[in-house]
Amino acid sequence: MKTLATTIVTFIAAALMGLNASAYPTEDTEKADKAIIVIDMQNDFVEPEGVLTVDGAKATIPAIQDLIKYGRENKWKIIYIVRDHRTSGLDVDAPRIPLFTDGKPGYCVPGTWGNAIVDGLTPEKDDLVVSKFRNSAFFNTQLDLILRRLGVKTVILAGTQYPNCVRGTANDAMSYDYETVVCTDACSAKTPEVAEANIFDMRNMGIKCISLDEVKKTYK
Repeated sequence: MKTLATTIVTFIAAALMGLNASAYPTEDTEKADKAIIVIDMQNDFVEPEGVLTVDGAKATIPAIQDLIKYGRENKWKIIYIVRDHRTSGLDVDAPRIPLFTDGKPGYCVPGTWGNAIVDGLTPEKDDLVVSKFRNSAFFNTQLDLILRRLGVKTVILAGTQYPNCVRGTANDAMSYDYETVVCTDACSAKTPEVAEANIFDMRNMGIKCISLDEVKKTYK
């Protein structure tokens, strides 16, 4: 009996050692120390015909394209954040529920023109697309999990718009201890005054708000 017990214990120990050696092979997954997070550059927010057009958003497309190109050259991960809302408005922010009721079509509903990422910023094969339902790209999404698995330390934000989704995402990124950079040429608001006010606030929080040229000079 002693021999049998010893054999069983040895077998279990070996099995556990094998499990521990292979249970978390995270070093074998894709890695990137920096990620560009492109926020809400969808037709309903960018195009003039969109339900919630941000006046300054379309003008930032060339800067976002340039930022993404630079990121690809340096092997940064490109992550698109998109709003995806049910036609009922069940998952939308409470103040925007009226956009989904009384026969209204809502916005950013999957399968609609408004939900699509704007022309010129179509994700490539290895890019990631993460859905969200609130302002912050981190709130109840997979974003933090993905960034940590990648090994990302620095996030560079682009997209729209400053007081809502850019600022909410930047604040949460800083709270999660990512080095947080807002590329000011690649973000937008309804007016330049709104943009400047939010940049002022974020800088005072400790969030880096710098131009595309400064991003290129500072990060490789």
